[in-house]
Amino acid sequence: MTCLTDKMTESGENDLLEMDSISDTEDLQDDTEIQIGIVEEVVYSQEFLPTYETIPEGALVPKAEKTEFNDQPDSLFFNDGVRRVDFVLVYEDEDKKDIDKSHIFHQRKRRREYFEGSLMKMKMELEATRSVVDEKLMFVKVHMPWDLLCTYAEVLHIKMPIQPNDLSSQSSPFSFLSCLTKYFYPSEELLSKETEYFTAPFEKDRLEYFCVKDQDLFFTPSMRSRMAYYILSRAPYEVRGNLKKFGISKLLDSGVYKAAYPLHDCRFNVPSKEGVCPNERYLLYEEWAHPKSFYKMQPLDLIRKYYGEKIGIYFAWLGFYTVMLALAAIVGLGCFIYGYKTQETSTWSKEVCDPMIGGNIVMCPQCDKECTYWRLNSTCDSSKKLCIFDNFGTLVFAVFMAIWVTLFLELWKRYQAELEYEWDTVEFLEQEEQPRPEFEAKCTHERINPVTQVKEKVPFTACGRCVRVSIGIGTVMFWILLILASVVAIIVYRLAVFFSFSARLRADLKELEPFKEYVTPQMATSVTASIISFVVIMILNIVYERVAIWITDFELPRTKTEYENSLTLKMFLFQFVNYYSSCFYIAFAKGKVVGYPGQPVYLWGKYRNEECDPGGCLIELTTQLTVIMGGKAIWNNIQEVLMPWVKNLIFRYCTRVGSEKIIPRWEQDYQLQPLGKLGLFYEYLEMVIQFGFVTLFVASFPLAPVLALVNNLFEIRVDAWKITTQFRRIVPEKAQDIGAWQPILQGIAILAVATNAMIIAFTSDMIPRLVYYWSFSVYPYGDQSNHTMEGYINNTLSVFDIRDFSIESRPRNTPYWLNNITTCRYRDFRYPPGHHREYQYSIYYWHVVAAKMAFIIVVEHIVYLTKFILAYVIPDVPYAVKEQIKREKYLTQVILHEANLKLVTKRLRPVTDKVLEYTVDTEVYFH
Repeated sequence: MTCLTDKMTESGENDLLEMDSISDTEDLQDDTEIQIGIVEEVVYSQEFLPTYETIPEGALVPKAEKTEFNDQPDSLFFNDGVRRVDFVLVYEDEDKKDIDKSHIFHQRKRRREYFEGSLMKMKMELEATRSVVDEKLMFVKVHMPWDLLCTYAEVLHIKMPIQPNDLSSQSSPFSFLSCLTKYFYPSEELLSKETEYFTAPFEKDRLEYFCVKDQDLFFTPSMRSRMAYYILSRAPYEVRGNLKKFGISKLLDSGVYKAAYPLHDCRFNVPSKEGVCPNERYLLYEEWAHPKSFYKMQPLDLIRKYYGEKIGIYFAWLGFYTVMLALAAIVGLGCFIYGYKTQETSTWSKEVCDPMIGGNIVMCPQCDKECTYWRLNSTCDSSKKLCIFDNFGTLVFAVFMAIWVTLFLELWKRYQAELEYEWDTVEFLEQEEQPRPEFEAKCTHERINPVTQVKEKVPFTACGRCVRVSIGIGTVMFWILLILASVVAIIVYRLAVFFSFSARLRADLKELEPFKEYVTPQMATSVTASIISFVVIMILNIVYERVAIWITDFELPRTKTEYENSLTLKMFLFQFVNYYSSCFYIAFAKGKVVGYPGQPVYLWGKYRNEECDPGGCLIELTTQLTVIMGGKAIWNNIQEVLMPWVKNLIFRYCTRVGSEKIIPRWEQDYQLQPLGKLGLFYEYLEMVIQFGFVTLFVASFPLAPVLALVNNLFEIRVDAWKITTQFRRIVPEKAQDIGAWQPILQGIAILAVATNAMIIAFTSDMIPRLVYYWSFSVYPYGDQSNHTMEGYINNTLSVFDIRDFSIESRPRNTPYWLNNITTCRYRDFRYPPGHHREYQYSIYYWHVVAAKMAFIIVVEHIVYLTKFILAYVIPDVPYAVKEQIKREKYLTQVILHEANLKLVTKRLRPVTDKVLEYTVDTEVYFH
């Protein structure tokens, strides 16, 4: 695919196309009369702008016809009631402003009038109407006539119906449950099922082969809006010498226009009084966005028809993900209930809480000087909570989730293939996607296209592209290092605050007696660090978002899909490190390198590395996940629900008018919020980050799928309510799949197997307990006659002689009950004092390490093999869909063959007539 300036005349081959490289305030002395100067003609490729014509020198720019509002608030047409409004442009009339007429306003007016004149020259029809609410506002309604629609439908390769689908659909094996399931589907009375058609890319010359029943209804409103926006993005608004500027996006950014949007077809809660209006927005609200419909399946075909394939594929993926989460949530909830029921029967938890066992075990201080000795049974409550999450059910659930995520991705591919066929995106290839206007505007370098072997224009050389990509990668790496620096700062905070809490927390909580026993220094440090980490994550997100967009704009991707994929990768890499780094630290770093009481390990020689609770770091990882997942869900809902609603409320209050005034449809939509340039990017990002929490750390938090399911049930309806009631209608876009998010999900699924196996091996105490049960509880290492968990706590806590404390580590104060005690215990597997290898790792330690490594290798290989088998067995495209695709291709080939035959016949007919005429004349001559 070539750039917009592929074909140029010799006189204009050095012309420069720009979106808006020159400041709006330049050349303020220019004459403000709307006259077109001498310009060198640029011949655009027919593939891009088949109806483009430069306004000739000296010609007056045609202006939009101005009309008064006809008091029909539900009308979607021009005042004549015939021409449909396909797009709306909004601007402030400079002549109505009270301020002095400066050059900047003259320049804006000149650009706007040239832009509208270009649109009319390109056969678009415009009608301007003044605002009912604010007389300074003007609304320019845009209409695309039939010929123009046909032209651009062919340019954009839009597929249109050629014949009703004659393949019988297979009945569902669960059709016998239809009497029950029908209540969970949208009302068939309101949303009648449309006839299925075979489709083919539209061609203007073969119009008779397409099912054109009504020209006004042949192209849907979303198709018309998409074609209109394509023209608006490429229409010029200023030509000066060899400089040509074009595109509605830059006019919006520079304030020439205040808004540009397609129309909603009616109000969301009241059907239109116009007889020809399909009331699709009202139907979407009633059967999809309204809270009363929370239990119903989504009307995906109507969503796609109204908003386009890109919005439709997002809600299809979100709905499928939520349905699959239901199974994971049920199993996770069962695992949680199992842990809750068995927490009182856990042998090792009983030993911790037993006054005769845990009450007699004196633990060593966990920090220098300020910390003191403590009894093991003081952690009784936390050990019981740990039993809920650290049990054999968690291992089963982790393996289940590894299989679940494979099933989810493979079944989604099948479902996506069905949607691709039904929504005519099967052959939506890169060649069909047009370059972005920003890319076209910078095409100044020539190269030979490696496919077509013809000259084309590109925005930079291979070396220039390499430089841009390198700068982008370097910037992303810098920000990732910045996040890691913030993580290190949080770790330092943990170490410093734990020291402070250990010294003063109990004393400060003397008045809060009911909470005193529950708020331990470990818990206080964990909760406050989690909250601070969440705040830092949110702040870095806001800053990096702008940086990522700037980097992607600088790289100048060719198509919008490439732009979004590049931005997606950058944002996810950043978010991955931002959200998950603290969780990875707790799971795999905290408490792993702490030394022992006589010789602790220090960070930077100053801060003593923090230790895990005697029960392990798993409960702290659970706390971290709960805070981040819960805080993220609450913050996102505030942003998605309250912010648009409050903005619209304030806007309506500031622009309120008397109840006797009737507001037209286009002005009602103007009062809504714009969706934003990135569309649903943040919705995808939010769900993929959640997917990471659900899969990467599920071994430590079996309730994660439950929380995700509850959040998503609200998320679907909140997103539906938001885009249906609070936002202007989105410009429809084509999309074949979920884009770069698909490989990201697959990468998370692969990583999840390793992280969960390592969480069970290194973060939980499951492996040490298994080693004790099968090896060290019986002869030759233990005294028990049968395999048992009795004595586990005493066996897994090492002994330290308090006389071996260094001066820097010896506690200043000792509790009153510490009498005649010469040793304390600490969490590790080391030989006791007096042993010839005292304080070195014991045989138990090496057994545990070997068991952990064996567990990781065996579990990973079994799970990966299972994932591979499932991915191989489940085909990506259902057999029925393959048959329908073949049938559609066959019909398309037949139509093309017949059309070519007719064309050849038509061209040969004059030649045949001449041959026959010559033959007849020859015969007459010889006779």
